[in-house]
Amino acid sequence: MKRSSTRFPRLLTGLALAAAASLTLTACGGDTAAPAGSTGGGSGSGGGGDVAVTLITKDNNNPFFVAMQAGAKEAGSKNGVSITTAAGAKDGDEDGQVKAIEAAVARGDKGILITPNGPGVNSALDSARQAGLYVIALDTPPDPADTADITFATDNFKAGELIGKWTAAKLDGKAAKIALLDLHNDKIVSVDYNRDQGFLTGMGIDVKDKMKNGDEDKSGSYSGGDYNIVCNEPTSGAQDEGKSAMENCLSKTKDINVVYTINEPAAAGASEALDAAGLKDVILVSVDGGCSPGLELVSDGTISATSQQYPLKMAQLGVEAIKKISDGGEKPAVTPGLDFYDTGVSLVAGEKMDGVDSISVEEGQKLCWG
Repeated sequence: MKRSSTRFPRLLTGLALAAAASLTLTACGGDTAAPAGSTGGGSGSGGGGDVAVTLITKDNNNPFFVAMQAGAKEAGSKNGVSITTAAGAKDGDEDGQVKAIEAAVARGDKGILITPNGPGVNSALDSARQAGLYVIALDTPPDPADTADITFATDNFKAGELIGKWTAAKLDGKAAKIALLDLHNDKIVSVDYNRDQGFLTGMGIDVKDKMKNGDEDKSGSYSGGDYNIVCNEPTSGAQDEGKSAMENCLSKTKDINVVYTINEPAAAGASEALDAAGLKDVILVSVDGGCSPGLELVSDGTISATSQQYPLKMAQLGVEAIKKISDGGEKPAVTPGLDFYDTGVSLVAGEKMDGVDSISVEEGQKLCWG
């Protein structure tokens, strides 16, 4: 795996620009500008449109959620829907999201689109539905799934499974010393355990309970050879915490040769720590598939492979669904065999592996964010 530590100033700049871009979004379909969200959970008005919808993301910094906000805005403009955006102070901030939910109810919005930060938002979502709002979860199905009326999301278990299969093939029988850089260690979120457990399943490791991180045997055999899980560390899906998590893992051993990360910001931080430790031949895999910096990091070898999601599609489908329902149309249906609507996932890899379907970085650039 090739790395250059000079990549990271560009990544940090990109994230800063993404955060700044999120603050320029306005309510569409109405007359009132709405900030993308405050650390207290959002502000602004739904505007003067016939249908008002609030999009509440996990944070305002991850380019994935910035893209989701842009997708909602575009769909709102096309469908005559006024969009208010809000967010938690950071990934995991349930209180900030609760305040945003309560604000949407107070405004009389028709619906809420939300990427839940955890089960702490469930009661507020129940109250919103009782008040007549239609609630759609995006990216992260709530637990239980029926807390929302429906979820539009990646099959996160499949996303993890794809990078796990690719990693096992890339190892080609070598012993795997694995670092698992997850989302949280103080709360249970479906996107967290689905990606982690999907990755291990793709590796051919028995995960026991698929809804629980960390209960698998710490050593044993994967599909190609022996494995040892060195660590499970939380990152909050952030670059700085990804770096700290990787440093914690490296303090246990420098023999790590496989790093799973919950998302690309966490992967970027992990790679900084690996560079500082002088480790180059490490398989680093992730989930998101953003145009920049995600696929750029695959292109230059910083990330070995990533599962690409489509947040624009999630947001657009959510806005269109609430508009349709408000006009008396039918409610959306889940994908057969799942408890959510599957918005698709593709594996983007710098190198093709036999028996593992993947697309090139160039193909991923044509699809990124969907």
